[in-house]
Amino acid sequence: MTDQQQHPVQGFGWETSNGAPPEAGAVFVALYRLILRSVATRGRLAAILALDAVSLLTAVTVRASTPYDPLRAGAGYVNGNLSTLVPVAVLVFGAASIGDLIDDGSLVYLWLRPVPTRLHVLAAWAATVTITLPLVGVPVLVSTAIIHPDGGLMTGALLGTLVAVAAYSGLFVTAGIRFRRALPWGLAYILIWEGFVAAAGKTASKLAVRSYVRSILVHETGISIKLGTFSLATGIIVPLVVAAVFLVYASRRLANSDVA
Repeated sequence: MTDQQQHPVQGFGWETSNGAPPEAGAVFVALYRLILRSVATRGRLAAILALDAVSLLTAVTVRASTPYDPLRAGAGYVNGNLSTLVPVAVLVFGAASIGDLIDDGSLVYLWLRPVPTRLHVLAAWAATVTITLPLVGVPVLVSTAIIHPDGGLMTGALLGTLVAVAAYSGLFVTAGIRFRRALPWGLAYILIWEGFVAAAGKTASKLAVRSYVRSILVHETGISIKLGTFSLATGIIVPLVVAAVFLVYASRRLANSDVA
C-alpha cells in the first residue's frame, strides 16, 4: 500500500521519533482526536443543530405564552430535553465513535499496535462527551433561561445535562461496540424502555437513566416529575457508576472482538 493509498486511520501521529513505544497519554490523545474527527460529520452536526433549533423555538413559544407558573413550565421544558434531545444526540455520536470503525474495517489498523482496548473506549467516551455537551448543553441552558432564569432551575438543568451526557455516552459507546446496528437499539431504549416500560414499576425505573436525571431536576426545583423519586446523591452517583461499568464491559468486549 502506497502513502497515497494509506488508510486515514494509519499513521495518525502517535509514533515516537526514536521508535520507542509511546506513552499511554499520547496514545489516548491521538485516539481521541481521530474519533472526534471521524464522528463529527456535517450530516450528524446538521441533524442535531436542527433539533436544537426546534428546542429553542419551543422555549421562545413557551415564554411568549406567559405561563402562569414559569418555574413549572421551565422544569417541564428541561425534562423534555433531558428525555429526548440529549440522549438522542449522545446516541448519534456515541454509537458511531467506535461502531463506525468496526463497520468499515478501520479498527483493524488500530489493532496492529499494542494499545490497551480501554484507551480506545475511553477516547470514544471522551470524544462523545466533547461533542454533545456543548452541542446540546448550551442550547438547553440558554433556552431554559429564556423561559425562567431561576437559580434552582438553571442548576438542575446544568447538573442534569452533565450527568445525562456522561451516563448516556457510556451506554451508547458500549452499544456501538456490542451491536452492529446500534442506532435502532439505542432508539428502542430511549423511546420504548425509558419512555414506556420504566413507568411501569419501580424495578424498571431503576434501569432508566431518565429516572435519575429527573430526580436531580426535582431536587433542584421542587417540582414533582414522574419517575424523579431518587435522592440527589443517588441521581448523580448511580448513572455515573453504571456508565463506568458499561465502559469496562465495552473494553473487555472490544478486546475479545474479531476485527479482521
